[in-house]
Amino acid sequence: MKRIFLLGCALQAIIATSAQKELIAPDSIYELTPVEVKATRVNEKSPYSVSNITATDIKKQNLGQNLPGLLQQTPSVVVNSDDGTGVGYASIRIRGTDATRINLTINGIPINDPESQGIFFVNFSDLASSVNSVQIQRGVGASTNGVGAFGASINISNLNQSKEAAASIQSAYGSFNTLKNTFRAATGMLKSGFQFDLRLSKINSDGYIDRAFSDLKSLHFISGWTSGNEMTNIKFNLITGKERTGQAWNGVGISFNDKEKPLPYQQLLDKAGRTTNVLGQMPDGTFYKNQTDNYQQDYYQLFVNHKFNNNWTANLGTFLTRGKGYYEEYRPGEKFKSYGLSDLKIKDSLIKKTNLVRQIWLDNYYYGSVFSANYNKKNTDFIFGGAILKYDAKHYGFIKWAEMGVPVDYRWYNLPAHKTDINFFGKIQQQLADGFFAFGDMQIRDVVYKISGFRKNPTVQSDNHYTFFNPKLGLSYILKHDYNASSKLFATYAIANKEPNREDFEASPDNTPRHETLYDVEAGYLYNAINYFLGITGYYMKYNNQLILSGKINDVGAYVRTNVKDSYRAGIELTGSARFTDWITLDANATFSKNKIRNITQFSDDYDYGGQIEQTFSNTDISLSPGAIMGATATFEPFFNKLKTNRFYIDIMEKYVSRQYLDNGMDKLKSINPYSLTDLRLRFEASHKNLKELGIVLLVNNIFNKKYENNGYTFSYKYHGTLTTENYYFPQAGINWNLGITIGF
Repeated sequence: MKRIFLLGCALQAIIATSAQKELIAPDSIYELTPVEVKATRVNEKSPYSVSNITATDIKKQNLGQNLPGLLQQTPSVVVNSDDGTGVGYASIRIRGTDATRINLTINGIPINDPESQGIFFVNFSDLASSVNSVQIQRGVGASTNGVGAFGASINISNLNQSKEAAASIQSAYGSFNTLKNTFRAATGMLKSGFQFDLRLSKINSDGYIDRAFSDLKSLHFISGWTSGNEMTNIKFNLITGKERTGQAWNGVGISFNDKEKPLPYQQLLDKAGRTTNVLGQMPDGTFYKNQTDNYQQDYYQLFVNHKFNNNWTANLGTFLTRGKGYYEEYRPGEKFKSYGLSDLKIKDSLIKKTNLVRQIWLDNYYYGSVFSANYNKKNTDFIFGGAILKYDAKHYGFIKWAEMGVPVDYRWYNLPAHKTDINFFGKIQQQLADGFFAFGDMQIRDVVYKISGFRKNPTVQSDNHYTFFNPKLGLSYILKHDYNASSKLFATYAIANKEPNREDFEASPDNTPRHETLYDVEAGYLYNAINYFLGITGYYMKYNNQLILSGKINDVGAYVRTNVKDSYRAGIELTGSARFTDWITLDANATFSKNKIRNITQFSDDYDYGGQIEQTFSNTDISLSPGAIMGATATFEPFFNKLKTNRFYIDIMEKYVSRQYLDNGMDKLKSINPYSLTDLRLRFEASHKNLKELGIVLLVNNIFNKKYENNGYTFSYKYHGTLTTENYYFPQAGINWNLGITIGF
């Protein structure tokens, strides 16, 4: 199977979803797609590297995994999960950049947490069941709202409503007691112009890793009104999610030292137990039963869209994202002074530590407005837009129980943080000649971020102000070969800037980290015909002051991301698809890249003499940035001419990810082995006179039962003259399955 996969890549029968191969149709007046979605997306004429994923594409495999797992066949994507199945905490990397550097919007509303800049997909479980479309722009991409895009941006639209009254039920069950139930209902367009859509979801899973369970609930509700002349549209969008998950974010640890020849790390993982989870272990060897993460996030969005005439449309959106939750954990041997308490004196003994249970809380409001106006006439498409965003958060913690010396429900810190983010952008796409288009995009972004102390350093204040100018310029040339084929050449140059996140300020209170700048040059060629599609994109992403973990610690023992003056990512993305016959289709993608740091000093702890050991590397790989990422899907419809109205599909999906280093030293002993996976999906779509939809999907993941890991971290220290390295990995499940059925009325 591996040979077949590599052959597919060699033939460049490479990716993309069917939506990539089609011209993007104009929005109908009926749907009146929100203008801010257009404002943050690009069309087929734009000079960007883009994947468009439709609801149909996602529906094929939506059996309980979070959204990252459903996007893993798109170019340059690597996904990871804590629980080993992708149901609980899961994340995504694109071109080697993690989720804190990927901008995510839903209907143009920013979703990244403003402080950590991360994306927590578990907070809106089963979002995939409400998605109308997803656009991934790799690289800097076009201007958007929220944090800077330093590897990619993901724009999700979920405002389209059913034109007719409908209802559906989906249930799926599979390995590790994974159970997903989804109910959807829609009124269709009523005579009054109103329409209402509702989705309710519940997902449970035990997870592959010990005690890495998931208990996820979500709701999606849309109410819309369209005027009689269909020129004005108002929509209210509510997404709410509540998650309770078992903590599994430490991974499984192995260790070795410089005086022994270590076994291959996967053998050490087998010895330690690939499903081992030590979080919450108490002195008697049992585990604390409520070692959990608990969070609820509610997204309120209100949009007003208006079409003034054939040339002008405008949109105003307001939103409130309300989040509140905590993680609870058992902590052995905690020092009283770490919680602002005095040591406990009992008779003649001075007790400095105690076992305790604590809760770490985040209570926040994220609110503001997005707006845009679009002018379109013949050869000119102009968009002006932006956002005014405000974030207010409280960070606090409780001690819920202690063996001794701590008051009940003692709150040892309560620290606010505030962030204001204002941006304005103007975009113009101008046709210069037949098939020749120029694209200009200028954004001004102003950020004010005030932090009133940190949990481990509550007296440190941080007040920072940034003003960024982010220009983008591009050209594209579209050539119609004949009625059935066309090609596009494009090139773009973009600059992006990004402020440090909360952890950067927390770890470096006396040496404020500098903001990062990215210079992105991309060029590509696409050829699109009826039965096949081929594309190649080359990119060079040069970073100035990129923040990278180096192992360095500050004066309170926290690891610091260090500004690295010069680093880059350069690569080639191959994308394409081919329909060989009426019943055989191949989609595939491949990315080959170099991800380098010119010079970096890496640190490890010296417990013998104090301080840290320094080691300098030149022209070294950026951690967790594989040099090769490949994906392929072969689809067969063996009964194409025999089933008439029914359809049966067989999908064979391949994924390959090359070696990933856990730090920046390119030490094979501190790395994740390359892995290749094969998944099998069987789909049956039946027609029934009394049903609008009847579908069955069987998904078998990792059918060859490969042992693999897709994420990890490492640190080293010297003690008693021995240098010890500890690696932590996140093992993923072997062969596992899910079976789902959908019934629509």
